[in-house]
Amino acid sequence: MAKDGLPRGAVPSAFDTEARWYDRLVGANPGYHHHLRLSAGRLALPAGGAGLRLLDAGCGTGASTAALLSAAPRAEITAFDASGEMLARARAKDWPPHVTFVHTPVEELAGISGPYDGILAAYLLRNLTDPTGQLRRLRGLLRPGGRIAIHEYSVRDSRRARWVWNAVCAGVIIPLGKATTGDATLYRHLRRSVLEFDGIGALARRLTDAGFTDVRTASMPGWQRGIVHTVLGTHPLEHP
Repeated sequence: MAKDGLPRGAVPSAFDTEARWYDRLVGANPGYHHHLRLSAGRLALPAGGAGLRLLDAGCGTGASTAALLSAAPRAEITAFDASGEMLARARAKDWPPHVTFVHTPVEELAGISGPYDGILAAYLLRNLTDPTGQLRRLRGLLRPGGRIAIHEYSVRDSRRARWVWNAVCAGVIIPLGKATTGDATLYRHLRRSVLEFDGIGALARRLTDAGFTDVRTASMPGWQRGIVHTVLGTHPLEHP
């Protein structure tokens, strides 16, 4: 990992340390929760999710779980995360009984059993050492025809997006993170991990390589246009 980045093994503990401030910081990001709801809505789940099982992969403090619940209020939702402190913050919130939380890293998926009808993975892939391998594991949890929505930063393919991202990190994210928590390590990691991650074309190809079909991409409105994207993929239907 390059300077300012964290190795995969250190990421959950870094989020453990910052968990108590996390909701406050993301709440200061214009559009953060709206954009998660956009990605969840792009799964196009029918009938409010009635009779469906959904998985929130890397749920953090539950913002993405709330987005899934908004898109599919009648679905059974399982959410998991590798950070125990982030998960504790999520569990402490008010949820209906059909939302449950599991403490596990995506590399293990202990306590997670499919099949699921849809998966939302928000800000997860770029922190993994083997994103394609983990995408294959997530595909294995989907029923045939089920869909995944990857909600992720991707700036490598756009000079404008890289410029905006660097400017926002230098002027807002890193100084605000340090002023709030007293330590900028996680926020410097955020900047570096985004810069080093796939361009949107490579990210779409990664889903194809992991066995997904009908792979499509869409970006977000506002300042995160071209910076945060949804990448959708489908577990192919089994052939007779």
